[in-house]
Amino acid sequence: MQHLGELVIDFLKLELQPSCQLACLETVRILSRDKHCQGPFISHSAMSTLAHYAGLVVTSAAEDVLQGPVDGEGEEGEERENGSLEVANKPSPPSENLDLEVNAEALKSICNILLHSETGQVVAADLHLITGVAERLKQRHIPSWNHEVCFYILRLTFLLTALRVDIRAQLAQQLHGVTLLGNYLEDTLNLCWIDTLETARAGSEGIPPKELPPLTRQQIELAMEVLKILFNITFDSMRRKVDEEEAADYRHLGAILRHCLLSCADGEELNDEFHGHTVNLLGNLPVPCLDVLVMPKVQQCSTESQGINMDAADMLLEFMERKINQGHKLKETLLPSLNLLTESARIHRETRKFLRSKVLPPLREVRNRPEVGSSLRNKLVRLMTHIDTDVKDCAAEFLFVLCKENVSRFIKYTGYGNAAGLLAARGLLRVGKDLGNYSDDEESETEEYKEAKANINPITGVVEDEKPDPMEGMTEEEKEYEAMKLVQMFDRLSRTNMIQPMQLGMDGTMREMTLEDLHNQTHSPVIRSEEPANTDDADEDN
Repeated sequence: MQHLGELVIDFLKLELQPSCQLACLETVRILSRDKHCQGPFISHSAMSTLAHYAGLVVTSAAEDVLQGPVDGEGEEGEERENGSLEVANKPSPPSENLDLEVNAEALKSICNILLHSETGQVVAADLHLITGVAERLKQRHIPSWNHEVCFYILRLTFLLTALRVDIRAQLAQQLHGVTLLGNYLEDTLNLCWIDTLETARAGSEGIPPKELPPLTRQQIELAMEVLKILFNITFDSMRRKVDEEEAADYRHLGAILRHCLLSCADGEELNDEFHGHTVNLLGNLPVPCLDVLVMPKVQQCSTESQGINMDAADMLLEFMERKINQGHKLKETLLPSLNLLTESARIHRETRKFLRSKVLPPLREVRNRPEVGSSLRNKLVRLMTHIDTDVKDCAAEFLFVLCKENVSRFIKYTGYGNAAGLLAARGLLRVGKDLGNYSDDEESETEEYKEAKANINPITGVVEDEKPDPMEGMTEEEKEYEAMKLVQMFDRLSRTNMIQPMQLGMDGTMREMTLEDLHNQTHSPVIRSEEPANTDDADEDN
């Protein structure tokens, strides 16, 4: 196999007819699928040859020859010294004159090599392959290109940015990847701009995206590759401060992503995958740039709240609930939309009020536990005790933000037992300490809730039937005896490290309970609240 690969590469360096070129490249594509047969294809000379047939201009092979062989190439350095300069300096054919089948096979071969060989990835970086790829992406308007060529140019870009951090940074910064790929996505979806940050499908400007015909499978496939590349190169955008120019680029991209979110694909599975990639990328945008999701004007069929277009927020909510219902790989499929909704609600008052009206409507049912039922609130509260810590924390954070980070309100909708995890992590177990900077709006409680409020068990969040007092009829001495038995049991279990008794400190965090604390609890079991009476319900929003 190795010898066959070397022979084929040598043939490709000759002047061949397109049919011979195609046969050789098909052979390379098949051989390059095997990670144990990568040797003949990972030299600078071989990669330059394949890049030539892929229509990619390589610029630094001469410098690499002077630097010596790449690690792992062995004696290939001499071969590279003799042949790579000629191939690298040979001008690549104009992209529009390439034989498309030859072009596609070369692109597939390079993709296989990158996927299976770390040395091949190093060589691709040495040859600045991404620069040639960026030039091809700029030529997206060439009408002769078929879908296969366009797809594998994008797939090659995705692999380069996924496998090499340096290439990812080069495309994002030096080659202005966000703008380049944003324009590619815009052309793929055939968009036009009807306002500064509002898009529409060209020729259908007056029709809302939800009412447009589904996008074709080929459009979706190309769009998803672009979305994946953009995800790679924007991965750190939330972790750093962006300047005004970058923020403008991200807002421009966000407007296109809003259109993606409201568009549909031909087929439920494909549509779900398309929206998943869109949501993933939206989660990478700097939080202040998410305001583009609510900027478009309200139309006749729009979902509207307080005069603001909530189509995107409504679609995100539907997507999130669909992922909860599917229940498959929640960490990968649910968290992007959940985090995106949380950040949108945190910074945008109207979005928070809209989401709250959908997720936490005024309480009427007080006989069922918050985690029991089929409403979206019930589903999210169930997730607050999920086995996966990330899922549990994100679900609790979303509901906490919808409650304006108000502890009493959070407990009201979820029950103290479900809320305890988040509250303990934040040192908020003592009710009355609130976080966040939110507006003071009043909430009107339902009559059902007002009538039952005094009888609601704050731990479970529901009205429970009265239970008999287990200490009824016991004398004070008998009660103290039973209490001491309980203390001794706790002490024995803690000494053997079976449990660690804890108690709530004055700062709202949990601390270890000593034997002295346990004895004190038997004599003064009721902890008096030192906080003022809670006036939360007077300033809760709708």
